[in-house]
Amino acid sequence: MGNPEEKHLLSQIWERIAAEDKSQALPKPFIEKIIGEMFTIGNYYYYVINLADSSISNHHKNILKIHGLSDYPTHLSEIFTLIHPDDIPFVLKAEHAVVEKIKQIGTEHQLFLKPSYCFRMKTKKGKYELFHHQAVHTMIDEKHRLFQSVNIHTNIQHITPQNPYTVLITGISPRKDFHQFTVQPTDEKKNSDQPNLTKRETEILILIAKGYSGKEISDQLILSEHTIRSHRKNILKKTNSRNSKELIRKAFEWGLV
Repeated sequence: MGNPEEKHLLSQIWERIAAEDKSQALPKPFIEKIIGEMFTIGNYYYYVINLADSSISNHHKNILKIHGLSDYPTHLSEIFTLIHPDDIPFVLKAEHAVVEKIKQIGTEHQLFLKPSYCFRMKTKKGKYELFHHQAVHTMIDEKHRLFQSVNIHTNIQHITPQNPYTVLITGISPRKDFHQFTVQPTDEKKNSDQPNLTKRETEILILIAKGYSGKEISDQLILSEHTIRSHRKNILKKTNSRNSKELIRKAFEWGLV
């Protein structure tokens, strides 16, 4: 896998805003909100990570089945051993970019910002498949230093095997953030056929990818169902997609979700 120190670089990156004093922690988001913000189109699992010492706990049982593990991992380094060696540099760059962006936005907003990106992980089949990683920050202290997060990994190999090498930071209600940036190697070119969607169309596409119905999207955005149908039609046309399944695949490949 390369230099063993790479396994610990992720926690070192987050030490910049990790807790040194865990007293008077701010309230964490309701679990319903966390679940509601997850993209789980496929087999998924989650675990809780303590950023102070990189320990992990409270695993969803699927982590054993998906990766063919006999025991639950107890440290972040064990998760790193499952990641494709060629993707480790990207993961480190992605986390560094997330930290810097959140500092720009304001660390006081961390509980309502969800970073996500993709990388390959080894499955129980013994081969590497593409996973969608999401991190929902659940605890910060009174100085806005992060010390706990729920990480969600969803196998999206059935949707696309193509990694866009794109990082997203999206807002969790009531925030409406949408920050997309590429951290891939400089000698690689980003897919140039990404459609020019409007902010509203991108917002609706994200909700479609979450599995919301037209009525549910209508209720959330306070728009008529007719307007949502019109937007969906335009999105399908702009992306040259025949249906929602193809639309979601392309959305992942373009790094829009």
